Amino acid sequence: MQLTVWTYEGPPHMGAMRIAASMRDVHCVLHAPQGDTYADLLFTMIARNAKRPPVTYTTFQARDLGGDTAELVRHTLRDTVERFQPQALLVGEACTAELLQDQPGALAEGMGFDIPVVPLELPAYTRKENWGAAETFFTLVRALLRGRPLPQRGAEKPKANLLGPTALGFRCRDDITEVTKLLSAAGVDVNVVAPAGAAPADLLRIPEADFNVCLYPEIAHDTCAWLERMFKQPFTHTVPIGVGATVDFLREVGELAGIDVGPALAAAQTRLPWYSRSVDSTYLTGKRVFIFGDATHAIAAARVATEELGFDVVGLGTYAREFAREIRAAAERFCVGQGGIEPLITDDYLEVEAKVLELAPELVLGTQMERHIAKRAGIPCAVISAPVHVQDFPARYAPQMGLEGANVLFDTWVHPLMMGLEEHLITMFREDSEFHDEAAPSHLGPAARRDGAEARADAPADDAPADARDDALTWETDAEQELRKIPFFVRGKARRNTERYAREQGVATITIETLYDAKAHFGR
Repeated sequence: MQLTVWTYEGPPHMGAMRIAASMRDVHCVLHAPQGDTYADLLFTMIARNAKRPPVTYTTFQARDLGGDTAELVRHTLRDTVERFQPQALLVGEACTAELLQDQPGALAEGMGFDIPVVPLELPAYTRKENWGAAETFFTLVRALLRGRPLPQRGAEKPKANLLGPTALGFRCRDDITEVTKLLSAAGVDVNVVAPAGAAPADLLRIPEADFNVCLYPEIAHDTCAWLERMFKQPFTHTVPIGVGATVDFLREVGELAGIDVGPALAAAQTRLPWYSRSVDSTYLTGKRVFIFGDATHAIAAARVATEELGFDVVGLGTYAREFAREIRAAAERFCVGQGGIEPLITDDYLEVEAKVLELAPELVLGTQMERHIAKRAGIPCAVISAPVHVQDFPARYAPQMGLEGANVLFDTWVHPLMMGLEEHLITMFREDSEFHDEAAPSHLGPAARRDGAEARADAPADDAPADARDDALTWETDAEQELRKIPFFVRGKARRNTERYAREQGVATITIETLYDAKAHFGR
């Protein structure tokens, strides 16, 4: 463990809480000290859940450490079962409580409850949140289904389970809806969605499906692999994010279900063909992109960026160390350069920030932290992966998966790159009588005047003269005028590159020749 001001994942018991908060009639009891009871904020304020998470804490204090903390666990378990009457009980411990070795799971198993009790072994000092969620889901499914007979299948319409969506996941609610539509178009019914929205009784029906859809491998892969061994249920390996992956997903579904998905593919519609024919695609082709997030969304983003939008992926990484092999394979396949690039596999946001500043991409696709990093660096950014803040739990329909998800990706990624075009037009018409800097909005009439125009005029801008930004370098007047011909949304980068080139070459005064020499240098 390390002290940090921000982290991509919490400890593994946070993953257990996510599973409990995703489901119905499941309660989680955590042996935890006072101060660890912060879950309500995550689920109610950030994820906008209407209900508090079904989590109860023993909440021991410093004075309790000299007494019988195990009895505190028993008392909390009895009260929880009596008050909430769950159909299944998850029992674990937080980081600090692990040091006490009270074994709350074993205590709960010995109390004779008439409901399934699932003890959780989540090593807090070696594992993290997504692993904890995956292990909790797997442990719960295995506890409920172990020893059950193999059901009869194939007499009706093909059925599939959707496995992996959880609370605090990225756009899981809308992905479920979109993938359900895809399967319905292909002639497949959804049997169970889990853990999101499922009760323990629903988990008992999982073996009835013909196959499983592994929506989020970080959460569901281990469970899908166990179900394949124990109940002969194959599972999908393609995550349908992007047009190409959605088509591949439908074909994989057809193979697993033994059905013809040709009509579903023929009926599929997306806005990507419009983009491919537009002038925007020509302008944006070759944009340099840095991608970082969980493995599922980072790998999918690399494929979409490369194969569908024509971007150059100059950096790819994940905080999910368990999926390092998959990320390395994606970096070799999708990233620019001979044989790809070496991916960044780290949970240290400072390493990510250093890599972003080093690569100086034109677009960053990442988590909430990459949003902050890109904002500080003045780089357009779109959020593609958890962890995220409240604005990325939208009230509107905004899936990432399926064909509608591909449209959302297009909007989310392309629009940040197009921002600034309007300001560029304003710059072009700066001397116009209607659009000059001191002009009021036209709908207010000629007598109106923009508030604060004088203050803004005095503020140094990204295209301000060099002496306002760097005392060590000076710009000749004709070089400054030439710089102002560069579009607004890339002018700052052009200035920074030129000044960087001048310093490297030992040039104190930047001329037009220096400007074009720098352009040629960085354009290689």
